[in-house]
Amino acid sequence: MLVLGACSRSPESPESPAGDPSASIAAAASAALAATITPEVAAAVSAGAEPAIAWREPHGQAEVEAAFAEAQKLGQPVFVYWGAVWCPPCNQVRATVFNRPDFIAKSRGFVAIYLDGDQPGAQKLGARFKVRGYPTMILFRPDGSELTRLPGEVDAQKYLQVLALGLGAARPVRQVLAQAQSAPAKLSADDWRLLAYYAWDTDEQQLVGKHSLAPTLRRLAAACPPAQAEAATRLALQALLAEAGEEGKANAKVPRNHAAAREKLLTVLADDALARQNLDIVTNYAQELSGLLTAPGTPEREQLASVWAATLDRLTADARLSQGDRMAALVSRIALARLGAPKDAPLSAVLQEHVRLQTARADREVASDIERQAVMTSAAHALSQAGLLGDSDRLLNAELKRSHSPYYAMLQLAANAGQRGDKGAALGWYERAYKESRGPATRVQWGASYVSALVELAPEDAARIAQAAASVLGELKGQPDAFYDRTARSLERMSGKLLAWSHGAERAAVLGRLRAQRDGLCTVLPAGDAQRATCEGLLVAPARLPAGARSATHT
Repeated sequence: MLVLGACSRSPESPESPAGDPSASIAAAASAALAATITPEVAAAVSAGAEPAIAWREPHGQAEVEAAFAEAQKLGQPVFVYWGAVWCPPCNQVRATVFNRPDFIAKSRGFVAIYLDGDQPGAQKLGARFKVRGYPTMILFRPDGSELTRLPGEVDAQKYLQVLALGLGAARPVRQVLAQAQSAPAKLSADDWRLLAYYAWDTDEQQLVGKHSLAPTLRRLAAACPPAQAEAATRLALQALLAEAGEEGKANAKVPRNHAAAREKLLTVLADDALARQNLDIVTNYAQELSGLLTAPGTPEREQLASVWAATLDRLTADARLSQGDRMAALVSRIALARLGAPKDAPLSAVLQEHVRLQTARADREVASDIERQAVMTSAAHALSQAGLLGDSDRLLNAELKRSHSPYYAMLQLAANAGQRGDKGAALGWYERAYKESRGPATRVQWGASYVSALVELAPEDAARIAQAAASVLGELKGQPDAFYDRTARSLERMSGKLLAWSHGAERAAVLGRLRAQRDGLCTVLPAGDAQRATCEGLLVAPARLPAGARSATHT
């Protein structure tokens, strides 16, 4: 989890902590669920309907072009899903959205493309579509122009609403944004919703630069008409997320008074309907937004943390939610409890027991291997963050025997060992995770993480570092598109670690041998290939800028 940059509806466990209202919440949830599922969907689920989405899985540019040509011929939009087999949030989407009969029915109206990041040529395609994190989901018009990007962490019902909104959009979100900035009064209710539920976190600065995102979203929220309160609230929360990001804080020119934003957030947290509409924000960013909006030791911090904790406890106990959403609420609850506390401060025994009970419940109730890849990795992370490393290890070791991507769980086992101070065990898990990982992009990513761990935990072991780094570079041999997108970023991170480590004669010699190996990879690339510059830039110290100059990457 340290190295990777996120729908079973079961009754609540009877083993809830004393005083926990989960039993009554679960009963109400079951009744509400029965009232909202259509008879057709219920019948399909009862019959054990298998996902039947007609995915195209292109292995290169030509097959992608063919899929878009087919869409244009049919007059259908294109749905592009960028993901990976091991990725927990991808498995969450597969378990809660892609397997739903209503989503499968909608898929008949668009051409569905699945880009697996480990397929041949996938990373080059990722660069074409400007996608980075897994999962990213994009809607295109039949003519190939991008319509909108879909949020991956909202709950399944909201996702389907946003999907329908995108499919019915009369124009791309880029045009909607332009009009919102020039003539907001002309926007329709659907236009405002399209902006509010756009996946700003996967935009990759196509619509708005990172330093302009927070103020742009604040202006949109302020321009929203009173009748569009849901969109205005969502845009305001998205603005806060952008501001809470490191880039947003670094770019802040003057301190802001967050009293109004804090009151708006308290309103959302106290209202179950509003909390559900913004579930992804409420269950994933409690610590970040509480830290942004309040100062340590203040009554405002105490009030916001108390209200947010109560909301997260309700969501964790809410059987209407997917298991993944409930576990995300639990993880956020722990993060909130740790806000402002010393790093090694223990959690209360009551909260630790709550974490044990909720993770044990999820372990009993989640049967699907796909869903377990999302939920149980989060459960293990929750246990680890709660200081329950032994419980986390036991859960992860059990998952190794049943997971379709056990190498992912090994990263958390490595992190747990490192948290104990057992460097040998941590490196053993990082090494094993690399050796057992599957897929070209994944193997480079896992290998680069292993090298980084070696540099951090065993910097004196030059031989082992040299062997591991050479192995990672060896993964690239024979790959025609090895230096694109996620793979390129993994290599660049590894390069930076090695450069920082390479002081002294022995280490400099290791770097020299690795550079020779790199040269062998670069020289086979055509001179005009965009990859060549990336390749040649590896293991090279960046040039120092003159005093007062600014890097082009920060303008």
